[in-house]
Amino acid sequence: MNFPDNLKYTREHEWIRVEGKEALVGITDYAQHELGDVVFVDVDTAGETLSAGDRFGTVEAVKTVSDLFMPVGGTVLTVNPALDASPELVNKAPYDEGWIIRIEITDADDLETLLDGNAYREFVGQ
Repeated sequence: MNFPDNLKYTREHEWIRVEGKEALVGITDYAQHELGDVVFVDVDTAGETLSAGDRFGTVEAVKTVSDLFMPVGGTVLTVNPALDASPELVNKAPYDEGWIIRIEITDADDLETLLDGNAYREFVGQ
């Protein structure tokens, strides 16, 4: 399993990669493995400003639907357009082409509450 050190992680299995005042958000390699084959990603919060822990969408796998949660406070700028035609990118490349949303961070202090790669690895027992 992959736990890149340049990311921060939530206990709900989202990751965030900060790029200045913006960030990409997706689900972790561990989460996609646990979910199985992803068949649909639904984000209905584009343009909304949400707090850390707020639900921003869902990911649907063959056997289950799972909520997606904001790792930090921010405004949802865009949803990955590639996921409409290829939701399986979440499985194939969860940290690259399978990102889910781009946000503008509104509360950078929230980053201090997130896990680094080693802490997340321990959290999931890997």
